[in-house]
Amino acid sequence: MKKVALILSLVFIGMTVNGQTKYEKGMQKAFSLLEQNKRSEASNLFERISEAAPTEWLPSYYAAQINITGGFGIKDKNQLTLQLDKAQLQLDHATSISPNNPELMILQAMLYTVWVAYDGATYGMQYGPKVSEIYGKALAIDKNNPRVVLCKAEWDIESARYFKQDTAVFCVAFEKAKTLFETDKPETAFHPSWGKERATKLAEDCKK
Repeated sequence: MKKVALILSLVFIGMTVNGQTKYEKGMQKAFSLLEQNKRSEASNLFERISEAAPTEWLPSYYAAQINITGGFGIKDKNQLTLQLDKAQLQLDHATSISPNNPELMILQAMLYTVWVAYDGATYGMQYGPKVSEIYGKALAIDKNNPRVVLCKAEWDIESARYFKQDTAVFCVAFEKAKTLFETDKPETAFHPSWGKERATKLAEDCKK
């Protein structure tokens, strides 16, 4: 269940320089680094912004997201542990600022999914039920969040494939996510807006 494409699909909306706060300038620079595929530099900058703006959850969100999505390609357990522990600290910080936030719940579920993808035999039973529970809770909080609908459906369909179950039922969820993205309006230029291309691709794949 690789979701590296998610971070690559992040959309940065340009902001005018005039009137920008230090927070806005810092976030813009961090997104610029990310667009240049300077993931480590972007993550470090997001962490520094988080320290300078302790009431903002978004910097920690993106610092965690970069480390989580990057974890899917790591084969060394020690390296993976260090990276995901770092992501968890950022995620915990963001959650302390914005509890019961579906966007943060998605990242927590993704972090556990990295472990399942790394070694399903070892971590599937430990984290699989937690992932399902988190997505269920996030959906109950905001059933119209396209990223929640998308990620839950992708988890469900991969789980069904693993257990050799029918996957056709989950195609409806991908279509719903695709539709929800059409009206998705992030609160600010920095709020999560990723996932539309992924939902479209998975919806189309279901028709094949």
